[in-house]
Amino acid sequence: MSKIRRVVIAVFPDVDLLDVTGPAEVFALANRETGGEAGYLVQLAGPTPGVVTTSAGVRLVTDLSFAEVDGVLDTLLVPGAVDLRPGGPVARIDADVVAWVRDAAPLARRVASVCVGAHLLAAAGLLDGKTATTHWSTAAQLAADHPEVTVDPDPIFVRCGNVWTGAGISACMDLALALVAEDLGEEIALAVARHLVMYLKRQGGQSQFSVPLSRPPAGRRDIDELRMHIAEHLDGDLSAAALAGRMRLSERHFARVFRQETGTTPAAYVEAARVEAARRLLESTDQALEQVALACGLGSVETLHRALRKQIGTTPAAYRRRFRTTV
Repeated sequence: MSKIRRVVIAVFPDVDLLDVTGPAEVFALANRETGGEAGYLVQLAGPTPGVVTTSAGVRLVTDLSFAEVDGVLDTLLVPGAVDLRPGGPVARIDADVVAWVRDAAPLARRVASVCVGAHLLAAAGLLDGKTATTHWSTAAQLAADHPEVTVDPDPIFVRCGNVWTGAGISACMDLALALVAEDLGEEIALAVARHLVMYLKRQGGQSQFSVPLSRPPAGRRDIDELRMHIAEHLDGDLSAAALAGRMRLSERHFARVFRQETGTTPAAYVEAARVEAARRLLESTDQALEQVALACGLGSVETLHRALRKQIGTTPAAYRRRFRTTV
């Protein structure tokens, strides 16, 4: 018989819908991919039995009330809710939910928060002395409210011991896939990602914003098309001269147009895109540094070292030790 991995997801009024249903779907697909051998049993627990209305207006029905949750849990998953204020979203801290999380956490093998659920974990004292992430829009609030927590607003998810924190909205899928990878291996997690038609199973060290997404769309379609070309040909000739030739512009005029549309130089943009690709390979593969450098178009290990130090202030080896997610 398969091992039962009991996953309890907290739900309460105005909880973010995807932060509940996204992980639940990942665990369900893991069961399907393994023919039921994954053994995930997902239960929704709320303040009271019955219907909970989410932030999207969609209603969920709980399996248990908070008071009915007992016994051993494999995973306690805590999403969050926000209040919209003139200055932007503010994570909601419900004292009853916090008290239950504090009591339920010792029952679980691991605890994970999704999006602004990190604020609930912090309020329950579960993040003291740890590094954590949350949705970028409330990271400053988390840091101000809990100075004992090291808040890193950049990663998709962060793991500290048996406590995981995930970034916002769709990153709940990445976090759930990481949990599946820990339980069942990378091959099963990647198979689930394929079922979900996810373009890339992003790793924990990856930024919430990829290089293309970190800048607004250009006003010129040809510049946006060039950015896609860069992303797809990182190991090719991406010199300013080659890119200008592709645009049929003089090198000087091209540099001026590119900076006007993207806010950076062609060389800086290409280097950032190559470093992002190198980070993904360092996180998810055992490739030698020479192979990583070549695959990303950085050419040599020396250039890889120099680019990572410039972009993220660390070495390839140190980055891999910190963010390696596969066995």
